[in-house]
Amino acid sequence: MAKNIEPNLKSIGDYLKLKKEENFVIPEYQRAYSWEIGQCDKLWQDIEAFISSGATDPYFFGTIILDCSTPNKFSLIDGQQRTTTFLLLLKGILLRINECISTIPQNDRDSISLKAGLEANRNKIMSILYKAEPEEIPIMINDSTKTKDIVILENKSINELYPNEIKKIVEAVNFEDAEKNVHKIPRKQKDNKYTNYFKNFKFFYEKLKDKSDSQLNLFAKTFLNNCQVIEIRSWQIEQAITMFNSLNSTGMPLTDADIISAQLYANAGENKSDFNKRWAEINTLAVELSTRKIIDINGVLQQFMYINRALNKEYVNKKVDGSIIVDVTTPGLRRYYTDIKKELLNNPLELCNSLEKIAKLWDRVKDYPLVKLLLKFNENAKLFFAGYLYRFEPEEILKENISEICECLIRLFAILEVDDIGYSSSKFKTFLFGEMIKLVDSNKTIGEIKKDFDEHIKNNWKEENIKESIAEYNKNILVYLNEYLYAKQKNYEFDFTENVNIEHIMPASGRNISTIQNDAQISNDEEFKSLVSQLGNKILLEEDINKSISNEWFKTKKQNSIKDKTGYKDSKYPIANALINYSNDTWRKEDIVAATKKATERILKFIFYKNNEE
Repeated sequence: MAKNIEPNLKSIGDYLKLKKEENFVIPEYQRAYSWEIGQCDKLWQDIEAFISSGATDPYFFGTIILDCSTPNKFSLIDGQQRTTTFLLLLKGILLRINECISTIPQNDRDSISLKAGLEANRNKIMSILYKAEPEEIPIMINDSTKTKDIVILENKSINELYPNEIKKIVEAVNFEDAEKNVHKIPRKQKDNKYTNYFKNFKFFYEKLKDKSDSQLNLFAKTFLNNCQVIEIRSWQIEQAITMFNSLNSTGMPLTDADIISAQLYANAGENKSDFNKRWAEINTLAVELSTRKIIDINGVLQQFMYINRALNKEYVNKKVDGSIIVDVTTPGLRRYYTDIKKELLNNPLELCNSLEKIAKLWDRVKDYPLVKLLLKFNENAKLFFAGYLYRFEPEEILKENISEICECLIRLFAILEVDDIGYSSSKFKTFLFGEMIKLVDSNKTIGEIKKDFDEHIKNNWKEENIKESIAEYNKNILVYLNEYLYAKQKNYEFDFTENVNIEHIMPASGRNISTIQNDAQISNDEEFKSLVSQLGNKILLEEDINKSISNEWFKTKKQNSIKDKTGYKDSKYPIANALINYSNDTWRKEDIVAATKKATERILKFIFYKNNEE
């Protein structure tokens, strides 16, 4: 008789601990490992915030669904990305613990206790990564060959290009060994040459290097013992997949907004009907804004929390010597409203005024081109822009009020787009938290704020490094920024619609691609794939025009003599329009390189606030 499902609440350490004959399996139909620095940064922030909160209850990392129908094989139906990332983080912790243990002096009781704690965490991690029994650990420490060929995660996904990457990292003796052995993507520079596996592992390792020995010990202990998942084992694959679909489509839990609004309703007393009306109005507007991916009701509550904390300087602590320390730890919404600042809920209608103001401010600016451009960048940009907006009443806002602050934020978040250190770095999060106090203060001029951004960028980044990163950039957000800056140089109007497309001037695919590649003097497929993704080969274009000409020859795209066929001549976007008069009828390798160089210089001048010249 088939076993029933078996759910268990487990610590991360217990969930990952397998017997020697067991291993996790990523099935053939699963996607490739896709987590990037952004997701790892969020995981890191969650753990850090949990540690800082001093909470006694464990931290929950969601549900893992395992198909156990094959003996000793735990197929990851749900939890593939998290499990892989947990292993990368554990390897980073292990390397840092090994480095710290060798340097701790043994001259006092505290040092001896700290070393013992680190060794206990090291042993637990080795029991996970290498399935080591206690008596095997000393042997493995002295002989690294004993940690080879121990499979903990078997990747069978047909979509995964680098199935052995996790094995290479887990087997590495040290960070340098890992870097030496992992796959390097040809023709890529700096961190772009690494896979997501190694980039994420490196991110964690470098974050851990910033911790003291005692902080590292606490982090390791917390992650292993106080962070949890619900592991659901099923012995029928159909049943496991059904559970996955059910958990991801139904059974929605109460949101923070649900809990907070219920408490506000309870506190409204005789004003319950007024509160209901106000809350419904706010929620309706938030729903409309969420359809534009601007803000939902939970986002409104979050932004007011940030604003209120800044107004009250809740996260600024002054040392005795007068230097200011910014505490970037952020409480959860529910805890902030129902515990830390529960007095906010005592006057529901007053809080509604503040929440409604935030929603109306966003409604006022949602169609401003610079705001739409800012919202293309990291989600956190909204928090600090909302702080500045809060100075104004909605009816007071004009494009001129917010253009300079938009540009300041875009400059910083453009760096984040090409810099792999993550938003939680002090270069971003700590600076912005400190600046938030000025953003919400109407007595602080935009000139003063802009000067802070100028000095911060100048003091923390080298132009040459950012220039290299922009030149190698192969995503799409900076395409929008390049279009804006080009329009600004030429004194053209700039705007874009929600359905705008990213047009590849040299097509990335299509029936003529091999001929186009030859005409462009590109020698091989690898070089071609790299070139077509560069900034200089991408522009904004209307969806209907792009569908009409996307795989055509460059000469066809830029022609302006044929009236019955669409092309760049019909576009409202300035770079597409400028290409009509391009001197060549072919778009070659050298054209992409030259256009990328111009775009790079244009964006670089903007970031470092230099006069943009043609």
